[in-house]
Amino acid sequence: MGLLDLLKRKKAAAEKQSEQTAADQAGMSLPDVIAPSAINITPRSINVSGKLSRVLFAVSYPRYLNDGWLEPILNIEKEIDVSIVVHPIDTKDTLKKFQKKVAEVQSQINIRDEKGMVRDPQLDAAYRNLEDLRDKLQQAEERLFNVGLYIAIYGDTEADINKTEAEIKGVLDARLIYLKPATFQQEQGFQSVLPINTDELLVHSKFNSSPLSSFFPFTSFDLTSNNGILYGINRHNSSLILFDRFSLPNYNSVTFATSGAGKSYMAKLEILRSLMFGTEVIVIDPEREFEYLAEATGGRFFNISLSSNHHINPFDLPMPQADEDPADLLRSHITELVGLFRLMLKGLTPEEDSIVDQALRETYALKDITGETDYSGLEPPLLSDFEMVLAGMEGSESLVQRLTKYTSGTWSGFLNEPSNVDINQRFVVFSLRDMEDELKTIAMYIVTKHIWSSIRRELKRRLLVIDEAWVMMKYEETGNFLHGLAKRGRKYYLGIATITQDVDDFLRSPYGVPMITNSSIQILMKQSKTSVDTLQEVFGLTNEEKMVLLQSGVGEGIFFAGLKHVAVKVIASYTEDQIITSDPSQLLQIKQNREALKSGG
Repeated sequence: MGLLDLLKRKKAAAEKQSEQTAADQAGMSLPDVIAPSAINITPRSINVSGKLSRVLFAVSYPRYLNDGWLEPILNIEKEIDVSIVVHPIDTKDTLKKFQKKVAEVQSQINIRDEKGMVRDPQLDAAYRNLEDLRDKLQQAEERLFNVGLYIAIYGDTEADINKTEAEIKGVLDARLIYLKPATFQQEQGFQSVLPINTDELLVHSKFNSSPLSSFFPFTSFDLTSNNGILYGINRHNSSLILFDRFSLPNYNSVTFATSGAGKSYMAKLEILRSLMFGTEVIVIDPEREFEYLAEATGGRFFNISLSSNHHINPFDLPMPQADEDPADLLRSHITELVGLFRLMLKGLTPEEDSIVDQALRETYALKDITGETDYSGLEPPLLSDFEMVLAGMEGSESLVQRLTKYTSGTWSGFLNEPSNVDINQRFVVFSLRDMEDELKTIAMYIVTKHIWSSIRRELKRRLLVIDEAWVMMKYEETGNFLHGLAKRGRKYYLGIATITQDVDDFLRSPYGVPMITNSSIQILMKQSKTSVDTLQEVFGLTNEEKMVLLQSGVGEGIFFAGLKHVAVKVIASYTEDQIITSDPSQLLQIKQNREALKSGG
């Protein structure tokens, strides 16, 4: 045999082996590929790769089924699979059986009449129902089906699945729907629940088209009420999410989202629609995103910066209400000012804390402002007055030195001036974009405190929006004040809407979780992989909801209100979009159009 013949034979053998291997691989079915290495089957459960499962089937239904009866099971916070199998029944054969059944019932009624027996309401009702269904089947208005309902529950132990089984049975028993475990048929039940279009249990009940429609499984919570504003569209069933935050136990909300997810867009849309219903709105805006909205709605825009003409005096006193003691109010105000100086001066020692407290009381006393006097018409002191008093006190040298930059140094234009901002408007925006980063937290604290003092003077329905609230949550003093505001706001008909993109900084604060629990509305929009696990733990999200947040587009997320939550998509009209958009390309186009109109005029 020559070398060439030997090579040809080897090549042919290799090709044959390759074909055999490909044939073997092609012969593997999908179940062979995905099946676990082993399973353990008991009469009432099946163990697959260490996870226990039990399959239940429905054996009895009530006379009538209401729409959405399956909804509590689909929304239960347990790991379950639900399989609904529907087998059409041939109408021709069914009609023959119906004729016989109708005749039997009619015969029973006639026999009772001949014997003079009392009329049986159940027989009469059965006859009417059979006649009605027979007519609809003959006219093709209805069809008959064999329907099986199988539910697979999962758990790590027998106790887990026993608990879940009891909970599900309790929900359905109340609706006269009874379940049984597939005893000695768990393997067939497990196969019937898998998404491979098999029905090996074959436990069926007969339904015509109308009651079968109540099995429709794609249900979700609605958040539609008669009053309120439109927040968006329910992504599951396209219903409207109409809600009034002022109808809840408290009026607060928190919004978490990554940059560019649409959180400011959603906030501006709520503001615009709230204004139409008479709600007054105040915004603390760190990025000057709300300026055009204020201009378009006839609101006021205040730019807070070192060179701005708008000033807020932190020594302004809140006016006491009829049920408040002026002495208590002044004492509380001084305590808050001590917290402000603790923030401004980078902390205070216990000795310095005492000195600042005493200096504040003496500073107000110089202006004849004490707890025993009516100070409603008196002019409050300035920061320079406080500095003067402080300089005359023993042990205050370090405090005065650190305070100088706020009174006569680089930052003096910010705090050491009388207040000249009037928030008695339907819509007010405080912008902090041009404020130095080192001063933004201080500025947000002072602005928020000034707003709170003004709100207390008159009871109105108001909404305070704090964008990038994590800036305030970073520090003990500002976080504590914001949390106190959220707790006390309801008394003054005030809702606090906090918006943040830095989830970790917000929740790292000791007031982060309390702020969430004190908010009846929570909105979660698109999240990063680094923060979504934290939110899943805090909000108790399922893995599916976690994926919703990771895959959400702009303006999409999950809307929580009380005990309900739905997937939301924010929808705005064209006119609303032109007013509230944050898209740079749209803003540039709007600016060019406005300039063209001006030049044309």
